[in-house]
Amino acid sequence: MPRARGHRRAQALRRRTAQPQDWSPAPAVPEFVARRGTGFRHRVRRWPTSNLTGKPCKLVTPAWDGQKKMVFVVGDSQLRAIVDGYVAVPEGDLRFSFLCVPGAVGSQLRMELLHADLPWTPDAVCVCAPSNDLVSRTVDKAALDFCALLTTACSSCPKVFVLDFPPRLNIEPGLQELLRQEYRRVAARMGVPYVPVAEHFPLHRLQLWCPDRVHLSDSDGMTVLVQLLWDAASQQLAPPPPRPPAPPRAPPRAGAAPRLVVTGHAPVPRHCDPWEWSVVGQGGKAARPVQPSAIPSNPVWFSGAMLDAMEKLARCCQEAQRSKAAGAGNTVTCP
Repeated sequence: MPRARGHRRAQALRRRTAQPQDWSPAPAVPEFVARRGTGFRHRVRRWPTSNLTGKPCKLVTPAWDGQKKMVFVVGDSQLRAIVDGYVAVPEGDLRFSFLCVPGAVGSQLRMELLHADLPWTPDAVCVCAPSNDLVSRTVDKAALDFCALLTTACSSCPKVFVLDFPPRLNIEPGLQELLRQEYRRVAARMGVPYVPVAEHFPLHRLQLWCPDRVHLSDSDGMTVLVQLLWDAASQQLAPPPPRPPAPPRAPPRAGAAPRLVVTGHAPVPRHCDPWEWSVVGQGGKAARPVQPSAIPSNPVWFSGAMLDAMEKLARCCQEAQRSKAAGAGNTVTCP
């Protein structure tokens, strides 16, 4: 009695398991290990708490200077060292005002920006990409909040640009890059320039961060960030380069007559067959004239005697038909 298919499969499986299998384990994926920074950061000061978001908030607005362009910077706790005066912003043709909300996500930054009371209208708004969404929001939710934040910033000033957030030492770099790419897509969709900064903060230089693994150090990290902020603002507010002058036209050559170009309705192309109709206008037809033939016509085809004989023959045939129809017995002989 033949065995069932299941029996043969069981035997094959038993033979495979009886033989030793040659295999090598896959290399272990190294787990992310958070590292501590070696830089120094100032002691955090106590700020007043905002009634809108429940977060500490501070707005710094310098006096108006008509000879310098004003840049309004909105960001989270990475701006603390600048707002508290521990890190100086370079002097030049630009003046900066700051709205710092430590621990805020994108939606909370938007709320504070909506109610910010500025004594003057800025020439440009810099939105520092929020990095606190990495620990409290998903990437999709963070992208929606960031889009709303940029929309609010664009409604207050026509010139807006985004400064990317510095890397963190306590979060896996792949997740940070995923959020960074999502921010860049949102900014590109809205036509807002996006300034990357991650390449200026290599992870092996631990002196760029303070021991909390999140904030940049006052001595090394914030110096790089301030310079990047200054360069980005200067580039965005720089006047556009002048257009290159048009090359002069070459003078016309001596003795060359100017060419007159006449534009209008294209003429109807001539038909290859002169005996066919051609369309002129809307649905109209026109016959082309008959071209004279190259062979001369000959009006004389038969002689006079031949025509008389043919006429007599025709008359005789007609009389014979009439006689036959009348039933006469006599016959008519045709010549």
